[in-house]
Amino acid sequence: MDAIKLVNSDQLKKDAPQFNVGDTVKVSVRIKEGERERIQLFEGTVIAKKHGGIEETFTVRRVSYGVGVERVFPLHSPNVEKVEVVRRGRVRRSKIYYLRDRVGKASKVKDQLN
Repeated sequence: MDAIKLVNSDQLKKDAPQFNVGDTVKVSVRIKEGERERIQLFEGTVIAKKHGGIEETFTVRRVSYGVGVERVFPLHSPNVEKVEVVRRGRVRRSKIYYLRDRVGKASKVKDQLN
């Protein structure tokens, strides 16, 4: 078990950003189309963080053209170029799935006062 932890700790990104559920983030994702590669931005609210260590993932939600879009990103994936925090949010839950049922201004997350 200790050998697995050593291998996992070597593969973790050292510059992993610090963000929490409720924060609005911009995720730069490397997209491969045929032989070409490009970087695509996905901006939205973090509604969940799961697992830990090498398999840590986070879910980002945004509304695009009136349709809710959610993507799950592995935090330590080489395809995730960078995660930039746009603004900090204040929530009292570790998973804010209730945003899926909210429409308009009700789906906003309050700013953190710090």
